[in-house]
Amino acid sequence: MLSYRHAFHAGNFADVLKHSVLTLVLEYMTRKEKGFYYIDSHSGAGMYQPADEYAQKTGEYKDGIAKLIEQQDLPEALEPYIDLVKDLNREEDELSLYPGSPGIARQFTRRQDSAHLFELHPTDIEHLKEYSQRWNKSHVKQSDGYQGVLGLVPPPNRRGVVLIDPPYELKEDYLKAVRTIVNAYKKFATGTYILWYPVVKRELVEQMQSAFTKSDVRNVVQVEYCQKADTTEYGMTGTGLFIVNPPWQLSQQLEEILPYLKAKLGENETSYTLKQLIAE
Repeated sequence: MLSYRHAFHAGNFADVLKHSVLTLVLEYMTRKEKGFYYIDSHSGAGMYQPADEYAQKTGEYKDGIAKLIEQQDLPEALEPYIDLVKDLNREEDELSLYPGSPGIARQFTRRQDSAHLFELHPTDIEHLKEYSQRWNKSHVKQSDGYQGVLGLVPPPNRRGVVLIDPPYELKEDYLKAVRTIVNAYKKFATGTYILWYPVVKRELVEQMQSAFTKSDVRNVVQVEYCQKADTTEYGMTGTGLFIVNPPWQLSQQLEEILPYLKAKLGENETSYTLKQLIAE
């Protein structure tokens, strides 16, 4: 199944959480001169246009990044992400560009770093290749991202950030994504892994939690932001991340971000959680 296109959802509340965390993690990685690998298992197109027909069809960005980009009272932890989006749009009067995860990584990778981007969708891979043409030390492959991750760890420099962000078109992806991290961790236990998930059925999230806690993976933080209460009806009510080996200050930064998102984007039912799922 390759029907999923992230262009419909770019800049929504789930992207806000995922990309604000990714920005903080990558900013932390660049504090040291030593290079690192950025590995993105499901990269998408790289850059999106909120004005295009896909984004306009759902309008999800209007209740996400569009509500935040003009705020004057941002918490310090959100500023790197919002500043990055603003910089991409500094010559425009409106929100004309929104970065996918490769678009964010591109702003942080240096000469000593490299980006490894995987995508299977036949349309998105062409957009990604075009986007990455002038991105030195980026490597784009139209191949299975799960296997791609396992084939690249451990990186030669022993520093890396791995983002696993599947579309979850198949129920199997929930546990497959966790197993990929568990297997990668066996080869590269010091890497930082970010696993995004949608909250569609609570039992699927619980299966992921259980798979992590039964594994040998240590130091896992789980953060979740839900616009609405869990439901048996179809549709995503929330979003979450499992973060393995997070930067030491990330939980504190999320304690600033989460209540702010609830205040600016939330509804009556909105809730969030942040916990150390597995100790160091």
